Amino acid sequence: MRKLHYHLCGNYKESYEEELAIFETDFGRTWMLIGIFVLLVVIPLTGSSYTLYILNTIGIYSIAAIGLNLLIGFTGQISMGHGAFFGVGAYAAAVMTTRMGVPLLIALPMAGVFTAVVGMLFGIPSLRLKHLYLTIATLAGQFIIEYILVQWEGVTGGAEGIAVSNASIFGIELDSDHAFFFLIFISLIVLTWVMVNLIRTRFGRALVAIRDNDRAAEGMGIPIFKYKLLAFGISSFYAGFAGALFAFYMMTITPEPFNMWLSIEFIAMIIIGGLGSVSGAIFGTIFIVSLSEILSMITEFLMNYGSASDLSITIAPLREFIFGLSIVLFIIFEPKGLAEIWRIVRSNFRLWPFSY
Repeated sequence: MRKLHYHLCGNYKESYEEELAIFETDFGRTWMLIGIFVLLVVIPLTGSSYTLYILNTIGIYSIAAIGLNLLIGFTGQISMGHGAFFGVGAYAAAVMTTRMGVPLLIALPMAGVFTAVVGMLFGIPSLRLKHLYLTIATLAGQFIIEYILVQWEGVTGGAEGIAVSNASIFGIELDSDHAFFFLIFISLIVLTWVMVNLIRTRFGRALVAIRDNDRAAEGMGIPIFKYKLLAFGISSFYAGFAGALFAFYMMTITPEPFNMWLSIEFIAMIIIGGLGSVSGAIFGTIFIVSLSEILSMITEFLMNYGSASDLSITIAPLREFIFGLSIVLFIIFEPKGLAEIWRIVRSNFRLWPFSY
């Protein structure tokens, strides 16, 4: 009997294990291990304190950006209060550590859980509100939380803030950029792995269905309010966890950093990185933090150049202008963000030297 041989094209999978694999080839898994080795071994041994400070900032903000991307990129629920939730996590960890004696490894997830509860409370309006109206509701949450952080002096310390004691794990003091580097990036790797697998589950597919057409999703039997509320909770958990890391890393927190501008920065990260992409949130964070640092150095240099006060006044808004221009340019020329650019580069590399 003659056997028929089918020539299959594309990414063909023969088992559920292959379908569920994050890295589909040995080549991808090898580069993943090399990347982790470079990140956790080479960089801490060779990087300066300033370099590690920038990388630690990127790692903390990446965790929060991944959470926001779940809410906006995968669920389609716009939130302008992510910076405030980041602050809630920071203050929750600071209060638990300094006043209750809670260890760091317990304070981190507990701060995330507390922030998740707060985020779900502010996510309740998503039952009736959409788009611009939901944005305004979350914006109100940003202002409410900012007000509480300043005025509730008995808990938050008011404008003076809270001094967080030196963090330690199993008796090891985390008193340097090098020590915090491992905690931050191990947390980032674990939470990224969790998010990548989460969006591949039935829950993740339901969120995408709600984003694309919530009425059709409801007609298919998906309880949209439940899933929207859970999306707010998970997104806020990531923000709270990142905020707790921020509190331990900075050692002193005040209400000032957790303002409206921080929420705008988080939104810029996921827009520039790519909505609906976990790696895009990390790419966007790297871009925004690096751009912010470069602009700060340029602005400081130009403001110190000469003694003309009018030059200082002209240069001062440079950072905000470049931020806004970057977002507009990405929306116009590459709305899918840096994740799409990386996908194109990776595809071309796979096809090289062929053009098809």
